[in-house]
Amino acid sequence: MSTMLRVLIGLAISALLPAAALAQKVTYDYDRAQDFTRLKTYSFKDCTKSNDPFVDDRIAAAIAAQLAARGMTRDDANPDVYVTARQKFDTHKEYTAYGSGYPYGWGYGYGWGSGWYTDIKVKDIVVRTLTIDLADTANKDLVWRGVGVKQVRPMSKPARVDKRINREVTKIFKNFPPR
Repeated sequence: MSTMLRVLIGLAISALLPAAALAQKVTYDYDRAQDFTRLKTYSFKDCTKSNDPFVDDRIAAAIAAQLAARGMTRDDANPDVYVTARQKFDTHKEYTAYGSGYPYGWGYGYGWGSGWYTDIKVKDIVVRTLTIDLADTANKDLVWRGVGVKQVRPMSKPARVDKRINREVTKIFKNFPPR
């Protein structure tokens, strides 16, 4: 198999491999029978703790700010809904293939000294999935779920992490309460 064909196959495969997107992808779903106008209070329950308590606190604060902006207040004694936040991290590989060089010599690259080469770079991409659930306290049924998926950089500065979490949670709560 010629080197050029290998380069083209490598580029085709790398183009077909899924890569983590930079933009946050958000989805939500809800119980269509639920009356969201009666939900006035909330409490946090069973939140998954990560290995970074500062991030956990930032997520809880961002959720509380979004719920407060929608007229809900925190009531740990008698809430209408329980809020559960979970995050999961996955690492994906991103492959980039570079081909370069030029044929020289005689016979259009055949013979002595053809100079084609391929370089393949592999990069780890960390993707976080943030899931926020609201469950009715009366019957423990899930009434609303928002999910955000985004590429994260584990070594970000605290101020950037704060901004990123606030943007992500704001985007997740964009369609809450459902109309």
